[in-house]
Amino acid sequence: MNKGFDRQRTIQLVFIACASALLLKAAQLQIFDDSFRKRADATTIEKLTVYPPRGLVFDRKDRLIINNEATYDLMVTYNQVDFKDMNVPKFCSILNITEKDFNQFLTKDWRSGKYSKSVPFVFLKKLSYQTYSLLQESMYEFPGFFVQVRNIRGYPYSVGAHVLGYINEVDPRDIERGKGLYESGDYIGSAGLELKYESILRGKKGTTSLLKDNLGRIVGKYKGGVYDTVAVSGSDLISSIDIDLQAYGEYLLQNKTGSIVAIEPSTGQILCMISGPTYDPNLLTMNQGRGQIFSQLLTDPLKPFFDRTVMAKYPPGSIFKTVVSLIGMQTGTMRPEGGFNCSGGYFYAGRLYKCHHSGHLNGVVDAIAYSCNTYYLSEYRNIIDQFGFSNPQKGLDNFNVYMKEFGFGSQLGVDYPNESAGGFPTSAYYDKLYPKPLGGWRSPTIMSCGIGQGEIQLTTIQMANLAACIANKGYWIPPHLAKAFRDGSPIPAIYSQKHKVNIDRSYFDIVTEGMAQCVSRGTARIAQVPGIEICGKTGTSQNPHGDDHSVFFAFAPKNDPKIAIAVYVENAGWGASYAAPIAGLMIEKFLHDSISTDRKHLEVKMANSNLIEKVLKNRAEAKIQASKPAAPRDTLPSTKEVPSEIPETTEKAIESRTSGKSPKG
Repeated sequence: MNKGFDRQRTIQLVFIACASALLLKAAQLQIFDDSFRKRADATTIEKLTVYPPRGLVFDRKDRLIINNEATYDLMVTYNQVDFKDMNVPKFCSILNITEKDFNQFLTKDWRSGKYSKSVPFVFLKKLSYQTYSLLQESMYEFPGFFVQVRNIRGYPYSVGAHVLGYINEVDPRDIERGKGLYESGDYIGSAGLELKYESILRGKKGTTSLLKDNLGRIVGKYKGGVYDTVAVSGSDLISSIDIDLQAYGEYLLQNKTGSIVAIEPSTGQILCMISGPTYDPNLLTMNQGRGQIFSQLLTDPLKPFFDRTVMAKYPPGSIFKTVVSLIGMQTGTMRPEGGFNCSGGYFYAGRLYKCHHSGHLNGVVDAIAYSCNTYYLSEYRNIIDQFGFSNPQKGLDNFNVYMKEFGFGSQLGVDYPNESAGGFPTSAYYDKLYPKPLGGWRSPTIMSCGIGQGEIQLTTIQMANLAACIANKGYWIPPHLAKAFRDGSPIPAIYSQKHKVNIDRSYFDIVTEGMAQCVSRGTARIAQVPGIEICGKTGTSQNPHGDDHSVFFAFAPKNDPKIAIAVYVENAGWGASYAAPIAGLMIEKFLHDSISTDRKHLEVKMANSNLIEKVLKNRAEAKIQASKPAAPRDTLPSTKEVPSEIPETTEKAIESRTSGKSPKG
């Protein structure tokens, strides 16, 4: 009796223990451990990314210059496609693809882990609105397929390709650098403002969770969307660009290579940035055929992707004489009103270096107005020799202190990618180039720098910033493109900081007067605009490989500057031939909003002039010259490139750095 009871008790305890174990395991699986619930959810819930609209971009007058346009990506979940009953010919007809394309787009390397048959992937990108509309009417016939709406960029004015930039699909490097911000298929700013302000324009992605049935078909939002996150639109940017001025500058610069930069002197805000040749930014929107267009632009011999406003380093030519004037007066080597006689050239060591001007000059104002090379070759030497003819190093080092204050030889800090620093020569550079055992160097060796040649290299934006600095009587604010943000965020503080040049204001007044006289009675008369007192300076930059470059910079009006501008037209000859008239027209357009009737002929001439053939010819000649053996040491051309040979004597050094012809102011 007791044995039977004990056996029964034992069996009961075993059952109780097993039941308890099962209960505990069930509690663990259903209450304490949610891993199995997550696995179940993964087969019934589909998480989709909700892409935010990128921030819009406006010009300084609140006109929309970059907008968002809807694009449609056709997505597919492989396991949900009804291969047996799907009307594939009709589907392909709507999408304008072949059945071979259909099979190719669906076939993936499933073993790679990149794709899953139960996870949606892109079947076809960037459907047109017409295709999307046709597809929507029959979408119920094609289970497994759905359309995901994205936003791409549009450019209402079809100008400003370089400055506005474009977006690209992220590559693996973008994903790695983004540290979780980006995933495959996302878009990212890749040039211009789109790149520089990517963090502000991109917005924040959201997610939506969709519930699927046991066959994988979407039946609605999971739990009514309680776990969805909202996509946050990017912040809108109000740029400093005047889109009308930008468009007008591109119109004048068409069929030419060069660049134009205009700045508002009092704020440093960039009014326009134009690099020629350019292209319609709408060509690079994220639409089908973009890859082919991109390749064509990339291989174009005129290099339309090369942004000449900030990347090209040019010899500034005679506009640099304003800098020599300011430094010379400040250091005391140049007398503002000292008379000077030019006999048509500069004589040294039995050689004449020609000047297009001859006659008496009444100081700096006349020298700038008539762009006298003789005057500036002499005065530059005086600056370099102020501590003695045998100690040019100290004179050049002192000169370069001011060069740095003007922002030369370093990036200005513009909120724009790929800015070059330009460059200027130092005494250490010349000591290495012309070692003392071989004769060393003296002021005559480098005197071509005094007229903006030799190793002096500036970007167009640095030239425009110099004009702004002179307009401000001795200070400049880093040029920038951001004027404000719609959400109230401040622009970076560096774009309100003044950079002072330690030169007396009175000397800036003298240079300003010289620039005004240059336009009213000197070499820049073609830039005159009725009713506007323009202060400007022409330059003709020597080019050893062909036609010279046309250069001009200016600001206006004289007493209340609203615009500072630099124009550089490659292989266009004298500064007054193209650069000066283009700048004058743009100043008139900006300040008067129209071009006067009696100046329309000039506008037509500038817009219709085609210098492309001349540019291509110059480049072909340059390639031929580059393939020839190096020139002898005493016949080196005056170029912006670093000389490859060392002249044996000071006299030969002069010959190696000047061609004997006179750059026209």
